[in-house]
This record gives sequence, C-alpha cells and structure tokens, in this order.
Amino acid sequence: MRALLLAAGLGTRLRPLTDTVPKCLVDINGRPLLDYWMEMLTGSGISDILVNLHYLPAAVEAYLKQCRFAADIKTVYEEVLLGTAGTVRKNLSWSSGHDLMLVHADNLSKFNMRDFMGCYLNRPSGIEITMMTFITDDPKSCGIVETDKNGVVLVFHEKVSNPPGNTANAAVYILSPAVQAFIGGIDKEFIDFSTEILPQFLGRINTFENRVYHRDIGSPDQLARARREFPNL
Repeated sequence: MRALLLAAGLGTRLRPLTDTVPKCLVDINGRPLLDYWMEMLTGSGISDILVNLHYLPAAVEAYLKQCRFAADIKTVYEEVLLGTAGTVRKNLSWSSGHDLMLVHADNLSKFNMRDFMGCYLNRPSGIEITMMTFITDDPKSCGIVETDKNGVVLVFHEKVSNPPGNTANAAVYILSPAVQAFIGGIDKEFIDFSTEILPQFLGRINTFENRVYHRDIGSPDQLARARREFPNL
C-alpha cells in the first residue's frame, strides 16, 4: 500500500499564522501537524509516501528532508491546484497497481492505522473504497454520511444546512486500483474527490469509525481547541 498526503492547501482561515507557515506544518504541542501523519504511516508499515506541494513548498520540503521517519518520501509540486482527485490522476504512474491511502494531511487525527487498513483489506466483495468517519460536533460544516447496517455508504451530504446525523467523512480513504483507474479515465485536470468521485461509488464504500480523535484545525478556534485536547489522548 502507498500513501498520498494532500498538503498543498493555502490555510486561508488560519491567517495570519499561515502567512509564513503552511497549514500542514502548523505546530500542535511542539510538533508540526505533518509529523503525526508520518509517524502513523511509517509505524503501520507504509513507507512509500508522496506529498503534494503548492503553498510555501520550500518549508514542507525542508521538513521532509530532516524528518525522523524512515520512508521513501517523494514530493510533487502543483503550480496550479488540481483538486483532491486531480492530484491522484496526475500521479497514477506512481500509484497505479497499488492500493492507495489518500489523506487530507491538514487535519489532526489519531487512530489505529493498522485497523483502518484491515477494514479495507478484509472488505466485502464489491467494495472499492474504505472511508474513515468520525462523530462531529458541527455536522453542517462536514460531509455527513448515511450507511446501511454493515457500514456501507448509501448517501452522502456535502456540507448541508440540516444534515441527517453527525457521522462525518474524515477525508482519509483507501482506494482500490479500480478507483484509481476510474479517476484516470476522467478527461480533465481539476477533479474534486468528494463531489465528483464519491457519488459514483455509493454502495461500494465501507467505513471505519475513528473513535480516538479527529479534528479539522482550519480555524483559529478549532486549532486552539485541538491544542488543548490533543495532549490528553
């Protein structure tokens, strides 16, 4: 299995902090956010890692060159952002033929990655994507999923005003080669995974609930809350 970390975002809601620090390197209690992802990935045996870059790329490159985790880490620079699935499409020569973990690396998360991988590897026949979910305290700001009794996604509500529940998409996925091939068949560069790919695989997505910790740190209030909560895990 390989991992693609999406780390190119502008982090506009965190300005002025992100005027000089990319969101993926924002400090969480003495460590950059990306450090936690690298620790979980390498600790679970994933060593082939690709990180996409756009905003303040030199800072992310500098971190990756000196990070303490043994892995084959590559980077790819996007002069123009391609969207979450557009980045997958652009790098199919690297990931094709492998299961691919796709991670929005500007969220703070802690979970048993081996259990997450096991949920994918032991998936029922016909399942092509495993999605990590979490229980959110702000459902209208998230993509909310409805599942059947087996945890298979039937309906997806992307940031609606009155969502029917609080089980949210954590934006961490494992994609089969078939999903990657589907993305590769789309004839355009910018492709959004949530709105253009997930709806095409309803009924073929199983879920893994993160019951430890997950938070979008995209606003100053959420970042401050994460810094208070995270050391206590």
